[in-house]
Amino acid sequence: MPPAERVGAADEAAVSAQLGRPARDLVAVASRCPCGLPDVVSTAPRLADGTPFPTFFYVTCPRLNSAISTLESEGLMALMQERLAHEPDTAQAYRRAHEAYLRARQAHGQVPEIDGISAGGMPDRVKCLHVLVGQSLAMGPGVNPFGDEALAELARRGVLDRRRTCVEVS
Repeated sequence: MPPAERVGAADEAAVSAQLGRPARDLVAVASRCPCGLPDVVSTAPRLADGTPFPTFFYVTCPRLNSAISTLESEGLMALMQERLAHEPDTAQAYRRAHEAYLRARQAHGQVPEIDGISAGGMPDRVKCLHVLVGQSLAMGPGVNPFGDEALAELARRGVLDRRRTCVEVS
């Protein structure tokens, strides 16, 4: 897994601008966009208000979020879900991605309410490509097969060659 970076004040400001709301309970910058801003952050498994938060790898870049939403609306998740039923090797790799997600999150605290629950539908469903792409960007290639495939499709479409910043940060 690539090393996560500590969240600085500039990163927190950028994430807040990207999300259009104050960033909360950030643990680390898990991945950076080619423009230099965070595009995936790690979030505390329990928010400051006590709410369990299973989405540990959170995509913050609005351009990337929009592109992932396009893949979802085009039916990519349904195709991936179908493959889980017919490709045992893919299903096993997806289960390993679920386990890796849990280990990464648990390193930042145990939350009994979400114990064994990762995100994105893992390990049995494909429910949210944002989570899967976030995991692939944060943990690197070879961890989440569907996150990797979605990233490959985004790269094919030129989405990942982002040089301009998605937001202005003061």
